Amino acid sequence: MTIVAPYGTWTSRISATTVAEQGLRLGFVAVDGDDIYWLEGRPQEGGRNVLVRRRADGTVVDLTPPGHNVRSRVHEYGGGAYVVSNRVVYHSNFADQRIYRTSIHETSREGLSHSDPVTPEGKWFYADATVDERRHRLICVREDHTREGHEPVNALVSIPLDGDPNAGHVIASGYDFYSTPRLSPDGSRLCWLSWRHPQMPWDGTELWVATVSDAGVLENLELVAGGPHESIFQPGWSPGGTLHFVSDRTGWWSLYKCNVRREPFDIQPVLWPQPDEAEFGRPQWMFGWTTWACIDERRMVAAYARRARWSLALVDTETGTFTNIATDLEPLEWVTARATDVLFVGASPSHAPAVARSDLVTGATEILRSSSSLTLDFRDISIPEAIEFPTEGGVTAHAFYYPPCNAEHHALPSDRPPLIVISHGGPTMQTKAVLDLQVQFWTSRGFAVVDVNYGGSTGYGREYRQRLNYHWGIVDVDDNINAARYLVEQGVADPDRLVIRGGSAGGYTTLAALTFHPEVFRAGASYYGVSDVEALAKDTHKFESRYLDTLIGPYPAEKEVYRERSPIYFTDRLSCALIVFQGLEDKVVPPDQSERMVHAVDAKGLPVAYLAFEGEQHGFRRAETIIRCLEAELYFYGAVFAFTAAGPLTPIQIDNLR
Repeated sequence: MTIVAPYGTWTSRISATTVAEQGLRLGFVAVDGDDIYWLEGRPQEGGRNVLVRRRADGTVVDLTPPGHNVRSRVHEYGGGAYVVSNRVVYHSNFADQRIYRTSIHETSREGLSHSDPVTPEGKWFYADATVDERRHRLICVREDHTREGHEPVNALVSIPLDGDPNAGHVIASGYDFYSTPRLSPDGSRLCWLSWRHPQMPWDGTELWVATVSDAGVLENLELVAGGPHESIFQPGWSPGGTLHFVSDRTGWWSLYKCNVRREPFDIQPVLWPQPDEAEFGRPQWMFGWTTWACIDERRMVAAYARRARWSLALVDTETGTFTNIATDLEPLEWVTARATDVLFVGASPSHAPAVARSDLVTGATEILRSSSSLTLDFRDISIPEAIEFPTEGGVTAHAFYYPPCNAEHHALPSDRPPLIVISHGGPTMQTKAVLDLQVQFWTSRGFAVVDVNYGGSTGYGREYRQRLNYHWGIVDVDDNINAARYLVEQGVADPDRLVIRGGSAGGYTTLAALTFHPEVFRAGASYYGVSDVEALAKDTHKFESRYLDTLIGPYPAEKEVYRERSPIYFTDRLSCALIVFQGLEDKVVPPDQSERMVHAVDAKGLPVAYLAFEGEQHGFRRAETIIRCLEAELYFYGAVFAFTAAGPLTPIQIDNLR
């Protein structure tokens, strides 16, 4: 027999502590011989990223030395922080950004000996390395911060692995950004991506290829594909030396191949006919994301999305056909393959992200490491429903709707739940329909949640992605609002208890929605959100320093538009409660952005709470921070909507609460 209780007050097995403890971040899967590697981001260790090795016999050991954190700061978002070849690992250490070498020995109980630096102390950051065995060096992206007061300089460098630590020799320069340097199997050619301000990698990149001399010099540099209006993603090589890459030249990220031995280059689609509305690429926010991997010269594994739902497929590169691999897990950002299986991080609506291995023929899947050991009753899991709804301009927007779900509770039939609208970050990212304990934290307490893939999100083609161009703060806000209104019209959300929350760019959308449409939401939660887009244009890191040229317009030419889109200048329009969370070491959205907004809301006499965290950056990683934030946010909604949330919650200071 279930308990009748108002929405929002239900008891739940998913506490904030559970979310933090079960919040292992898994990613960057790699294979070396019979060994499998991945990174684990551990909240209980202060968010430290630890490299893990799984031997052929199933033994799993940590490889990261104590005190090391495998994380790069190139582009601030990092990624591509390690590479392994012939049982030697090279990794970036977050504290000093030096690259370290670790030789793996079977006789060592811990699986490692010790780590030696291969780069010197200094203001150089490294990422996305490939090992040049033939010339005994690394080739990677280097971000040079040695010139104080100037924008860092990005280049491709080679780092010799013999002798004293070396900062690297520049082998390609002149562009603002570089990524994905990859050597052909015989070491004779190098491919890479480059792009210039104001393009972001999902707007326009260039794919280059060069021959590599015996001395390691790049020669005969040639542009293969790309430009300011074509996004190239993940170039790489087949075992026989065919260049493969993903391009959105047709409006959808699709797979292509090119024989670089023949001139002029003959670029052909891998799949023919190309599948409708399928995306084989991702927005390159981090180094090292992959959607395809060659098995042999004829076969590859590929991940693709249709309407933001991801699948795995086995591709025949000669016939241009593909067959889905029958796994229930959706692949996330990391895919690699061997002769008989595909290794990836995957998840489903009822299974948390996990490192998995699936048979290429049968799809039989083995979980190698799960991000969560929590066993949930299926009746307690809110399964998302893909919804489409009309929005401004006569177009359709997309979201995933999660109804309240708890096996032990229900509300009165006449009651409607409070609705939390989630605006994802990026903004050029996408939300996925996979098990997220933070979402289940809310649904299991009687909240409805809608996770919105507003215009600008990936997974729906280039045209949908470009809906946000010059309209950030408008299209994203409209789509989030219309998602809420649609669910109110469907009778599954309480119009008087609508909440919007988001982090980073989603935090900006949250603040803009509350400010410019005060009639819609009754409360909001901003996690390190932007309140002043002009200040962001003048004070952020290099990777995003010209991003707003496309999202809003060139600065300072469009200075007035920047002011018009900045919530901080229009706080007189606010009419609801706001809670703000901020990391004090955030370099992407500095703390001043949040603090100015809090002071303005406080001055107007509206309920406001502010929680700031030492040691946290852009995106919270520490268990204690995650716990504090979720409990504080729940307490805040209870105070604002006058209900008592279940469980012990540490009170927070809410100014102007009446």
